[in-house]
Amino acid sequence: MADVSREVVEHVAMLARLQLTEDESDRLQKELGRILEYADKLQAIDTDEVEGTSHVIPMTNVYREDQVGVSLDVEEVVANAPDAAEDFFRVPRIVEE
Repeated sequence: MADVSREVVEHVAMLARLQLTEDESDRLQKELGRILEYADKLQAIDTDEVEGTSHVIPMTNVYREDQVGVSLDVEEVVANAPDAAEDFFRVPRIVEE
């Protein structure tokens, strides 16, 4: 198993803003070691002949061409608004200064 020092676990915990108990630190020290060991196994795999992909399964474009259609007039839409100002909907302010 890859050796992960207690200092490395504490440093990673500090970066992640985690407060770990002694038991959690011990467990994570072992788990991080196993993770690094597995990463080493993956690094050993020969992938020179494997073509790079962005997706595991083939993807197709689902977009369609824009089509002009009938829409409502601005006046009709704003007429149904509980609070409007000119051609716009008025909503409560949610951003503080």
